[in-house]
Amino acid sequence: MMRDFWPALGGGPARSPLRRILIWISGASAGLGAALAATIPFEGAELVDISRRGGVPGAQHVAVDLADPESWPVVEKDFRQRIEAEDPDLVVFIHTAGAQTPAGPADLADPAQYTRSVLLNSAAAQVLGHSFLGALSGSDCEQHLIMVSPGDAYRPQVGESTLGAGKAAIDQWVRSVGLEQQRRSPGCRVISVAPGPLDRFESPDSVARAIWGLLEQELDSGTVLHLREVT
Repeated sequence: MMRDFWPALGGGPARSPLRRILIWISGASAGLGAALAATIPFEGAELVDISRRGGVPGAQHVAVDLADPESWPVVEKDFRQRIEAEDPDLVVFIHTAGAQTPAGPADLADPAQYTRSVLLNSAAAQVLGHSFLGALSGSDCEQHLIMVSPGDAYRPQVGESTLGAGKAAIDQWVRSVGLEQQRRSPGCRVISVAPGPLDRFESPDSVARAIWGLLEQELDSGTVLHLREVT
């Protein structure tokens, strides 16, 4: 639960007595990532968009293709430089980037496309999570890492092996790393959330606000949940 502020999640003006807030959102240039960027509930927060094309109003942009492992150290460098330079009171990293379309049946999919899907949907999340936690080592600020995964990956689907396997890998990573962070002080709260079908919400913004609302929930580090469990 957030210790020192109450974000205005009900549509009122954002407010916070904290002075330095850093937020990274991967995939903030489109889809749910863009909705999260548009509904940040903290006034004066510095937003960093980790994506290929950028264009998020008011955000800093780290231009990377997260399906390319050579881009991952670029993000790690940004984590470290900003945290060291700004000495923030609160840091949040929300990872939403992932393949938007299935790679296809494992025996028929294009090898290059299949490899990119595996890297983006599984490996990138774990490596970026590791980099974020490493950049926070020794910091006493409030820390939150939210992994957002496709809700339909809970069930096996033809042509979606990389999505389902990526979801399972991220969830298990969150469970294990969450246990580790429970032994740290202050430690980072690490959770995984699956929004599920967006049509059950009024709009992408309402999904985004529900995800931001998780910061007010009494959730242990290592929690894996579906958004319907808390909305």
